[in-house]
Amino acid sequence: MKRSVKWLWIIVIGGILAVNLVAVLINAGAFGYMPSMEELENPSSALASEVYGADGSVMGRYFIEDRSYTDYKDISPNVVHALIATEDERFYEHSGIDAIGTMAIPYYLVTGKRRGSSTLTQQLAKNLFPRENANMFTIPFIKLKEWILAIKLERNLTKDEIVALYLNTVPFSDNTYGIKNASKTFFNKKPGDLKVEEAAVLVGMLKGNTLYNPRRNPKTSTDRRNVVMDQMVKNNFLSPGEAQNLKGQPIKLDYNKIASHHEGVAPYFRQVLEQDLKKWCKEHKKPDGHEYNIYKDGLKIYTSIDPTMQRYAEQAVAQHLASLQKQFVSQSQIANGSIWKKHAGILNDAVKNSDRYRMMKDEGTSEADILKVMNTPVKMKVFAWNNDRMKDTTMTPVDSIKYMRQFLQCGFVVMDPSTGYVKAWVGGINHNYFQYDHCNYNTKRQVGSTIKPLLYCLAVDNGTSPCATISAAPVYFPSIKKTYDAGGASKGAMSMRNGLAHSINNIALNIINITGVKPFIDFAHKCGITSNLEPYPSIALGAGDISLLEMVRAYSMFPNAGINTKPMYITKIEDRNGNLLASFVPEQKEIISDATAYAMVRMMQGVVDFGTGQRMRSRYGIQSEMGGKTGTTNNQADAWFMGYTPQLVAGVWVGCDDRFLRFSSTALGQGSAAALPVYAYFFQKVYADKTLGIDKNAKFVRPASLANRSDCDLYNDEYSGGGFNAGQNGADSTPDEEIEEIGVPDESEYQ
Repeated sequence: MKRSVKWLWIIVIGGILAVNLVAVLINAGAFGYMPSMEELENPSSALASEVYGADGSVMGRYFIEDRSYTDYKDISPNVVHALIATEDERFYEHSGIDAIGTMAIPYYLVTGKRRGSSTLTQQLAKNLFPRENANMFTIPFIKLKEWILAIKLERNLTKDEIVALYLNTVPFSDNTYGIKNASKTFFNKKPGDLKVEEAAVLVGMLKGNTLYNPRRNPKTSTDRRNVVMDQMVKNNFLSPGEAQNLKGQPIKLDYNKIASHHEGVAPYFRQVLEQDLKKWCKEHKKPDGHEYNIYKDGLKIYTSIDPTMQRYAEQAVAQHLASLQKQFVSQSQIANGSIWKKHAGILNDAVKNSDRYRMMKDEGTSEADILKVMNTPVKMKVFAWNNDRMKDTTMTPVDSIKYMRQFLQCGFVVMDPSTGYVKAWVGGINHNYFQYDHCNYNTKRQVGSTIKPLLYCLAVDNGTSPCATISAAPVYFPSIKKTYDAGGASKGAMSMRNGLAHSINNIALNIINITGVKPFIDFAHKCGITSNLEPYPSIALGAGDISLLEMVRAYSMFPNAGINTKPMYITKIEDRNGNLLASFVPEQKEIISDATAYAMVRMMQGVVDFGTGQRMRSRYGIQSEMGGKTGTTNNQADAWFMGYTPQLVAGVWVGCDDRFLRFSSTALGQGSAAALPVYAYFFQKVYADKTLGIDKNAKFVRPASLANRSDCDLYNDEYSGGGFNAGQNGADSTPDEEIEEIGVPDESEYQ
């Protein structure tokens, strides 16, 4: 053998051995991380967790990259055909590396023609394990690594699984990942329902997410779609005649992307749910021992929220608050800005906590220069009660802080009392501008007279007749040797049911003087009030700060025959494959007898029939059976309405986050005027929608033990001989809609 031939063989064999050695070293991880066989057999990517409403619709997602997974069987063949024809014509012929395409690389380099040689499997390898630190020296090793990964994928997955995994990992336009999200975003369809022309649009945008975005660049997207269909014709996936017909049609989008967490169904609810899920993830482990991650693990969270009721709830809030806001800002102290002169310290703190101030402070800008900027008019967008929920304006940053803080906020929760399922949750007026949620357990406000039904309930449950006469005179408390007059003395003694209907404060003080402050606090806690309640007599008037959810829970026992039900909004959690990880059941306990519950229902019907909430009937025309209670705190800082029907219990709070911003007029700021209308508008819409199954003719069920007995006779007979019975039947007082709280006594001396 000639010396030159010998060296040629040495070089060839040595080269082959060297390449194989490098391949072995790459596979062993010597040149960077290589996934294990187990990872390749069960490939995964960061999947968005999805939140589902009670009707099965997707309400929103939690994600780093907006990605969802779809099985191959649920993907339209049109998508698969478009993908194969465009990205890898010989996909079903090669084993991960296309020999023909690879050998043609030198030709394309010499001719200057641009053509991708990577197979679909190689592209998948790159998507699953992105290139890192790529440069002219590392590219050969990276390319070889991708070849090895492609071969491993081909050995461990079927062709169908590779196609599905590819379509689930590729990015489409508008920062949308995966075929499921892309089809939903651009055509509002499931992947299995995509037509040929729609599939061609989606596959076409893979060549350039921005360039071929059909929303932003319809012309270039159409051209690219037509190229994809030409490729489908070339590969016998589409007939020339059908392609010609489809190419002449414009792209018809049905764009449906949730652009941010501020938008979509129930954003305040999803914000609270997100925090609950993060806590759940920390307490639960995956089979591999790691914690679940709501942003990456593709969890499926099923909730009790009814999207239709949610929409009606949001509409009800907007309908009332938009008009109420006009009346609120027309008040002289707010209109002329003098209210802020009295609270300059709060305004100063708000200015210093603003993003603009803190950013300039961090940059080292002097205090004088910062304040100069903060008091210089600039163009900005602010919230407004119009169709766009925003407006362009020019004002100083300081004035914008005043403007935004003067908006009335609202919390509104609707729940099924028998299951605890929360059906609607509105935590504020607009999540884009106001992220603070007013419904959750951590948000507490003074509840005013909405606490009174719990006090009355304790008295009734211990033997006092709802028809018993109670004094409305000022109340003397022996323990502190002091008399309180909270209002209503001029009305004289009246039945307890009328005292509740008209929200007479001295009646409530007389009742708590009988029951005792501590027993009442214990009873409130038993009803689900977890907030701290100070042991003062004014607790009977709602001086305590309590959350809306706690109040909804406490009221659930009235329409639910004495059974208290804890609000719940997660029904189950599944993993990305639909395997059940957790399920949740109602948490219930009996607090009072069905007889006591029915007695309270009858008493609280008086509130809306002839008491402080009678405008529910007279002004809003709702005639269904309903119990409720209005609530107003000192100087109208908080307005409440709690109510229930046989099928739903709901609570509304309205007020400003700064308590000094409030109505100066009781007529506008009391619960019946500021909060009750939200409840009324909601039920108008719900009753009109027969698909919801909420019957306006539903009746509260009288317990069998109380059949054929009149209310007052029943009460006196049933509870006579013990307890707190304070007298006999009392006559109804003259209806008076506007009697409400007029103040909370000073208890600085009360021990």
